[in-house]
Amino acid sequence: MKRDVKSMLLSELEDYFESVGEQKYRAKQVFSFLHKGIQRFSDMNILKASLRESLDSVFYISSLDLIEKQVSKDKITAKYLWRLNDNEAIECVLMEYEHGTSLCISTQVGCKMGCRFCASSLDGYKRNLTASEMLDQVLFTQKDLTPQMQGGQRINNLVIMGIGEPLDNFDNLIRFIKLINDKNGLNIGARHITVSTCGIIENIDKLAQYDVQLTLAISLHAPDDDTRSYLMPINNTAGINALIEAGKRYYIKTGRRVTYEYAIIAGINDTPLQAEKLSKIIKDTSSHLNLIILNNIGIGDRKLKPGSAKDSDKFIGILKKNRVNYTVRRSLGSDIEAACGQLRRRKLHEMD
Repeated sequence: MKRDVKSMLLSELEDYFESVGEQKYRAKQVFSFLHKGIQRFSDMNILKASLRESLDSVFYISSLDLIEKQVSKDKITAKYLWRLNDNEAIECVLMEYEHGTSLCISTQVGCKMGCRFCASSLDGYKRNLTASEMLDQVLFTQKDLTPQMQGGQRINNLVIMGIGEPLDNFDNLIRFIKLINDKNGLNIGARHITVSTCGIIENIDKLAQYDVQLTLAISLHAPDDDTRSYLMPINNTAGINALIEAGKRYYIKTGRRVTYEYAIIAGINDTPLQAEKLSKIIKDTSSHLNLIILNNIGIGDRKLKPGSAKDSDKFIGILKKNRVNYTVRRSLGSDIEAACGQLRRRKLHEMD
């Protein structure tokens, strides 16, 4: 069986080349070709023909096929639905900001977590993505970037919070981060990468041990266990207090403040009492609160709606009074099924 060459670190490629009697510098050449989006060994024309043939017999180069692309009316958000080599489908979302171009990528086909505000798990979990399949979302979207988007020619920020739970695919996630961070590849620095988790506490601690200077975003979405367990079943495994303590440990170990994500949901987590509770639990955590305008996925029992302007303003006013460090996330892509899993689910059911 052929090996996945694009998931290999440069050091692993160097070891391979040395093991077959080739010069070590050839590994860097191949690595660079792969991270420029070259899809065939035969196109790596600075390599001798016999080496290209040998590589092709041992390795395969992963790829994606575009199923559908949607561009928002304001032309600052684009959603991609990609077909993988095994015909499964994943999404990623490209977003233009004043500070640069961000891409939100997926880490799994489907999801196990069952969060009520997300469409990713509605059709179940299929499998983890490989590091190369995560990398391909960046490479193939980068290749497509513009002409329809307004600005940037380079993806310079990554948000790992698309379909799937990143920390449930831990080893491939770490491998992807090492690949994307390599100066011989796309060279996207860790400080330009955000990893979002619904709260796998043991893997938050595990991630902290790597001491990578990325931003950790923890999906909180409620200030009490009853509400959070209703919205996010994973809360039943440990509870909010244990999750907050894990965030504190992460900050102490890495020096990187944690972002807590909170989608304001009408009638669920938007009361003044909950705003007071939220202020209390994140006080003195050296964290940042990211308030989100909910995307209404309108499916089955997941017909959750964004908090009203009046209730949201009252909620935010309490946070401000309590001197909570927060921002309200800019809402993008509501006209192009930009919420996680929406486009994939619609396309899957069209194909049934």
